[in-house]
Amino acid sequence: MKKFNLGFFILAVFLLWTLIQSLVSLYPTYLWFGNLGFTQVFWVNIWAKFLTGIVFGAVCLLIISINILIAQKLTKNIKTAERKGPEFNFNNILKDLFGEGVTGHKDEEGFINVTPQQKEIGKKLSSLWWVGVIVLSFFMGFTAVTQWQVFLKFLNASAFGITDPIFNLDIGFYIFSLPLQKFAQGFIFSCLLISLIVSLVIYVTKQAITLNGVKLAFSKGVKAHLAFILAIFTLLLAWGLWLGELEILYSARGVVYGAGYTDVKAQLLGYNTQIVVLLVLAVLFLVNIFQSGYSLPLIGIVGYLVVAIVMGGIYPAIVQNFQVKPNEISLEAPYIANAIKYTRLAYGLDQVEEKEFPAKDNLTIRDLNRNSRTVNNIRLWDPRPLIKTYRQLQGIRLYYDFSDVDVDRYTINGRYQQVMLSPRELYVNKLPEQAQTWVNQHLIFTHGYGFCLSPVSKQTQEGMPDLLVKDIPPVTKTNLKIERPEIYYGENTDNYVIVNTKEQEFDYPKGDKNVYASYQGRGGVQINSFFKKLAFAIKFSDMRILLTGYITSDSRLMFDRSIKKRVKNIAPFLAYDRDPYIVNGEDGKLYWIQDAYTVSDLYPYSDPTGSGYNKFNYIRNSVKIVMDAYNGELTFYIVDDKDPIVKTYQKIYPKLFKSFAKMPEDLKKHMRYPYDLYMIQAQKYATFHMDNPQVFYNREDLWNIPNENYSGNEQLMEAYYTIMKIPGERKEEFLLMLPFTPNNKDNMIAWMAGRCDMPNYGKLVVYKFPKDKLIYGPMQIEARIDQQTEISQQFTLWGQGGSRIIRGNLLAIPIEDSIVYVEPIYLEASSGELPELKRVIVSYGKNVAMAENLNAALSAVFSRKVSMPDFKVEGPKQLTERDIAREAIQKIDELKKLLQKLVR
Repeated sequence: MKKFNLGFFILAVFLLWTLIQSLVSLYPTYLWFGNLGFTQVFWVNIWAKFLTGIVFGAVCLLIISINILIAQKLTKNIKTAERKGPEFNFNNILKDLFGEGVTGHKDEEGFINVTPQQKEIGKKLSSLWWVGVIVLSFFMGFTAVTQWQVFLKFLNASAFGITDPIFNLDIGFYIFSLPLQKFAQGFIFSCLLISLIVSLVIYVTKQAITLNGVKLAFSKGVKAHLAFILAIFTLLLAWGLWLGELEILYSARGVVYGAGYTDVKAQLLGYNTQIVVLLVLAVLFLVNIFQSGYSLPLIGIVGYLVVAIVMGGIYPAIVQNFQVKPNEISLEAPYIANAIKYTRLAYGLDQVEEKEFPAKDNLTIRDLNRNSRTVNNIRLWDPRPLIKTYRQLQGIRLYYDFSDVDVDRYTINGRYQQVMLSPRELYVNKLPEQAQTWVNQHLIFTHGYGFCLSPVSKQTQEGMPDLLVKDIPPVTKTNLKIERPEIYYGENTDNYVIVNTKEQEFDYPKGDKNVYASYQGRGGVQINSFFKKLAFAIKFSDMRILLTGYITSDSRLMFDRSIKKRVKNIAPFLAYDRDPYIVNGEDGKLYWIQDAYTVSDLYPYSDPTGSGYNKFNYIRNSVKIVMDAYNGELTFYIVDDKDPIVKTYQKIYPKLFKSFAKMPEDLKKHMRYPYDLYMIQAQKYATFHMDNPQVFYNREDLWNIPNENYSGNEQLMEAYYTIMKIPGERKEEFLLMLPFTPNNKDNMIAWMAGRCDMPNYGKLVVYKFPKDKLIYGPMQIEARIDQQTEISQQFTLWGQGGSRIIRGNLLAIPIEDSIVYVEPIYLEASSGELPELKRVIVSYGKNVAMAENLNAALSAVFSRKVSMPDFKVEGPKQLTERDIAREAIQKIDELKKLLQKLVR
């Protein structure tokens, strides 16, 4: 009968427990993926992680095992000599390990003969070695699991069709192959280092290596084994240096990101020299097997260190400081050109269309009337004050809230119109404390309800938004169809809920009563078995799921309900825009649209954005994700099928993505140029629009994103969506735009438009202003507004009344060949949060006017008359001098009465 092996038993128990824990935690995730129809994605990820761990774990086990077997074979027949002194006693080591020592006897030559007892101890020691090797390989494979995505991309790589200018390798090599090679080189190096240490321990403990005076003595074959390991070490170092050569394409040494003159002419030479020396050193290690002494490898090691210091550090520094810096522009010009070209390619700026914009000052009322759709869609409501107003007016109950306001466009009552809308989500943590029971939080209060929608340019007489969709149930003054206003899956919905239980769900409040309903959709996982209940009880550490009597065989458990968490769970390899937005579909249902990006930080020569884990230098908005707010279903649409990275992901997950052609037409109408992508591109284009290396080097035409005055604070101007007719087009369209100013100046130099409507979706157009003409920029307009006596007096008067003035986004609106500036003014009581849109400021040319609404302000500016702050003018009509005088007298009387009240 074989004896019980405690080491292997402990290892088996550990592995079994790890497997059980993994299965219990994976089962709910598997059900979640299955409910969404992405089981294939789940298994691809599981197998990728498993195989990555197995492959690298096996590599580690193979490398270490081979070396241990060689070491054991080479020391098998060695007699262990007794050594005197406290520094080493093999017998004491065995006593420490097993509580018993070697009880053999010395032979005539002074060696310890192996006894049966010693053989048994040797077997135990050998078993411990192998248990240790298996455990170590397991953990090494486990650490390699983090590379599963890198492994998948390597196996399914797509070519970019563009090569780098130095090594002439396809860009796909750097993005898909280089990361795996770097990891593999470091991994194998670590495994070989462990093998060397383990082999040395075996050789020293078995006295296969002894110190004879100042020389080392090796048993037969030991020197060859160690020499072979060291030779492979040098080859691995040479491989690492070759990879280092390729990484000069990400050098930050020169005036631009990427390889500069020093990197190509000096650093590359240093790497190549070191590689040659390492190859020679590997040969010297092998040659030394057949020679006594160690002079050849020692000479090789010293030679490599000298070459590494001189050619790897000193020589490039000399070239950079004494050759390049005095002649920087002439030597770096080709590399600056590379940086410009590849940065524009990586950020999608190579397709930007540049046009001239004359910026004339001959705009008239007739021109405004001809562009009435643009004028009527000038955004007066800023999302930041509007969200406060929505919360105050449409919160309905304390457990409802609006997280943000989205800008979109709809055809409302036959008119193409820009609107603001915000979904009304449910926050269970806002229930009264006594009502925050488990049943309320997870069975009854399960979903939000409806949304608010208002035009961007309209306000009521009280300064409130003109709500076209409001209340619960939704009341609408439009042709919009709203049949499924329930929001089970949202932007900030993070708790799990169970629907179709014996307890009816709260649907919406109605007066003093509540309306209840039952879920009718397909969302969530059906928990119709004890094992499923148990799995979810363990997952959420909540045994009430298992014990409650409310759950039936039809009950469904919904979890991971926020769109951001859902998409990241399914596609963690994509990056996501910060602002998903909600859409009311023509079928009456609510959908969330989430923009997703493919990114990489390995595009050669491309200037990076961000830092650390958030650093990237390649980005594409290749995927649009649609989520049903009622069922939670997700659909991934590829909108840029030319992107090689998304092509690679499509190979990996053939059932995950759908073509853009399959997106419903009503949802295509709500596609937006992503805000985050646009701002990144705008910031890069402000520098990389300069395509001449000398102009770029001198920063002669550097642009900036301008500042604006918001709520009394100067801040970076935000891009804004608007509906307008861009020059040369026949009709208005929805676009995202932003002006530019020259570096260290406030005048406007250009503006960029990101087009949103089909068939021009995704196109960028930049309109440049004449350089010989002054066009006021945002901060100059802000200064001109501050200089208007009538406006500043009105602001002062409001401030004395205890109110807070909020100056909204200053918008630069291109109309015909001119620029009109519009700034909304909000008034907020210091004691509350209900901002009211009280005034609109319009600036054009030298004229500035403030009035109660946009039409009145435009009338005042384009009538070329002096403006008073409170004109009440309906529609863009001309004012006579008698009208102006009458209004002025009336307002002066009102101001006098108000001042008298304040004095009292």
